[in-house]
Amino acid sequence: MATFSLRRPTHVLLLICLSLLCHVAGAQEIKSPNGQLRLTFALQNDGVPTYRLSYKGRDVIKTSKLGLDLKNATALTSGFAVADTKQRSFDESWQPVWGEVKTIRNHYNELAVTLTQTATNRSIRVRFRVFDDGLGFRYEFPRQPKLDYFTIKEERTQFALAGDHKAFWIPGDYDTQEYSTVTSKLSEVRGKMKAAVTPNASQTTFSPTGVQTPLMLKSQDGLYINIHEAALIDYSCMHLDLDDKNFVLESHLTPDAVGDKGLIQTPALSPWRTVIVSDKAGDILESKLVLNLNEPTKFKDVSWIKPVKYVGVWWEMITGKSTWSYTNMDNIKLDSVDYKTVKPNGTHGATTAHVKEYIDFAALHGFDAVLVEGWNTGWEDWFGKHKDYVFDFVTPYPDFNVQELQQYAASKNVKIIMHHETSGSVRNYERHLEDAFDFMNKNGYNAVKTGYVGDIVPLGHHHYDQWLINHYNYVLEKAAEHKIMVNGHEAVRPTGLARTYPNLIGNEAARGTEYEAFGGSNPDHTTILPFTRLIGGPMDYTPGIFQTQISAINPQNKSFVHSTLVRQMALYVTMYSPLQMAADLPENYNKHLDAFQFIKDVAVDWDDSKVLEAEPGDYITIARKAKGKSSWFIGSTNDENGRTSNINFSFLDPGKKYMATIYADAKDAHYEKNPQAYTIRKMNVTRKSKLTQYCAPGGGYAISVVEAGR
Repeated sequence: MATFSLRRPTHVLLLICLSLLCHVAGAQEIKSPNGQLRLTFALQNDGVPTYRLSYKGRDVIKTSKLGLDLKNATALTSGFAVADTKQRSFDESWQPVWGEVKTIRNHYNELAVTLTQTATNRSIRVRFRVFDDGLGFRYEFPRQPKLDYFTIKEERTQFALAGDHKAFWIPGDYDTQEYSTVTSKLSEVRGKMKAAVTPNASQTTFSPTGVQTPLMLKSQDGLYINIHEAALIDYSCMHLDLDDKNFVLESHLTPDAVGDKGLIQTPALSPWRTVIVSDKAGDILESKLVLNLNEPTKFKDVSWIKPVKYVGVWWEMITGKSTWSYTNMDNIKLDSVDYKTVKPNGTHGATTAHVKEYIDFAALHGFDAVLVEGWNTGWEDWFGKHKDYVFDFVTPYPDFNVQELQQYAASKNVKIIMHHETSGSVRNYERHLEDAFDFMNKNGYNAVKTGYVGDIVPLGHHHYDQWLINHYNYVLEKAAEHKIMVNGHEAVRPTGLARTYPNLIGNEAARGTEYEAFGGSNPDHTTILPFTRLIGGPMDYTPGIFQTQISAINPQNKSFVHSTLVRQMALYVTMYSPLQMAADLPENYNKHLDAFQFIKDVAVDWDDSKVLEAEPGDYITIARKAKGKSSWFIGSTNDENGRTSNINFSFLDPGKKYMATIYADAKDAHYEKNPQAYTIRKMNVTRKSKLTQYCAPGGGYAISVVEAGR
C-alpha cells in the first residue's frame, strides 16, 4: 500500500490514486459465511487476473496470478477486462451414501467473474466459492466461436504463500504417489528431492521442486493450509511446482503421450483448485470442502452400494510366502498355453481349498467378503513386459473353481471380491471390460479391486494424464451399470468424486501397508496421510498386521511393520475408509483373538466423527459414532516418539452410561523392539469422563465405547 503526505501537490496525489485504481481494476471481494475468510479478485496491469485469500486478517495466499497457456494460440493469462460479476450464497445439507458423518452441510458464498480478452474476443469465467473452512475456484470455458477447441500447454494458477512454511510433501510424479512423505521447510525441498525419489514400478518426476497434492503446510504463526483439487473430470491431474526463492507454488499438469496437457472442447470446466485453512489442525481433517465441490450422484438407486469389511488372499503374496502365478513359466501367451497340462509351482495362493479357508474365517468372525488375487491366468509374465494382451479377466487357473467357490461363499453369507490387475494395459482392459463385468454379475461378484501396476500401455501415457483420468471415470460408470463397487489401486489420487460416483468405495494412490513388507514405512506415516492423501477421499490402506516381523511369514524377508500391534487396530478409525481389510493371515489373528475383537467390532460407516487431538506428523486421535448405533470407536496413532494422550468423552450423549474397552500399548511396547506388547482393560465412562493414556513409540490405542445395557 502506497503512503503519502497531504503536503504533496494535488497532481501527484491524483497520479498515485489513478495508479492504485488501475492496479486493482475490477476488484471484487467476498467473505466466508462466518466472515473469517476473505477472497479478493482483481485485475492487475495488462489485465492479469489475480486472487488473494486471508484468514482472520492473516495472509493465506498472497496476490496470485490465474490463467492458462495454450498451444499455438494466445495465452489466457492477460489482456482481460471484467465483463460481468455475479454473487450468491448457498446453504444446503445432504446425506452421503456412506461417510464419516451422516449429514454434510454445504454452505458457501460465491463470486463468478466473467472475463473478456479484448484482443481475441474470447471469454472465460472464474468461479470462487468461499466456505468457512476454505476456498474452491475453477475455470469455466463457455461455448463461443473464438474458443471452441483448444489445447492446454500449461495451467498457470499460482498459490503465493506468506512464508517458508513447514511442508509435508512427496515428489511430483506423473505416475505414482507411493513415496514416503518428507517433512521440511519449503526452502529445503530442492535439497531433499533426490533422496525422496525412491524406486517404483512406474515413475516420472518432472522438477527438483515439484510436489504433489494434497499438499499440507503449516505456517510459522500456526496456520494449517491444505492445497488440492476437487472434481477431476476430463482434465489432467495437477501437481505443484515450487519457486523456492519467493515461495510461490504454480500448477503443473500431467502431459499426455505427445506432451499436451489437456484437449478441451467448450463448454468445459476445470477441476476446482482448493485451499483448506484453519488455525486448528483438526479442522483440516474434518473439512468436507472437497466433497462439497463435487456434483451429487446421479445414481437413482444406491441400495447396492454397501461398506465392506474384508479379509483376503493377498498379504501372503506381498510378503513372499505365496505367489500370484500358478506356474514358474515365463514368456506366456494367454491363448497358446494349456494350463491344465503344465506343472504347477506349488506356491499358488488362490486355490479353491485355500480360498475356502479364508471364507470359513470370514464367516466365523462376521466379515463381509474375501478378496482373492492371482485367480486368473497370465500372472507368469504380467509385469515389466509392456504387454498389451496380458489378462482376459475371465479365465481362472485350473486350481480355482469359480462356481464352486461362489456357491460355498454364498452358503456362508460371504462375498468374494474380484481382482482386475491390468498391468497398466488400459486399452486391453477397456476391450475386455464389458465381458469382465458380465462375468462378475453371472458369478455373484459385486465389487472389484482394479490395479494399474507398471507403465501405461499404450506407452507414453501417464497414470495421471487426461486420457487416464477419463479411463478411470469410464470404469466407474460402466461398473455402476453393472452395480459393481470399485476399489482402484495405482490410479489417480481421489478428488472427492465418491460423492458423484459412490460406487468408488476405495482407492490406494499412496504408500500403503504393502510397503511395510518392502522395507517399511516411517513410523510417522499414518500421522500424515489423513492430512494429505485422505483429504481427497478414503484409502484402502489395508491395516491390521499383527505379526509385524515379516520373517515370521517368509524367512527371506527381513522387513518389519513400523507400528505396534495396537496402532494397527487404531488405524481402522484414524484412516477412514468404507472399505476396510483385516490384512494379516488368519493364523496370526488366531494368536491374538482378544485384540482381534476390536477389528471385528469396529464399524466401517459412521454417523459422526470428532477429531480429539491432531498435529500432522506427530499424532492423531479420532472418535467416530457407528452408523445407526449408539456405539463409538476411538483410534489414536503417533510417530516414533512415545507420548501421553489426554482426551475427554464430551461427545457422548448426556445422561447415558457406557462401557469403554481400551486396547493400549504396554509400558514396554515399542514399534521395533516390542511391538506385540499390549493391555486390554475396561472402564465405565460418561460424557464427563476423561482419559490419560500412554502411547508407545510408533504406537497408539484403540477404544470401543458401548452404551451400557446394549
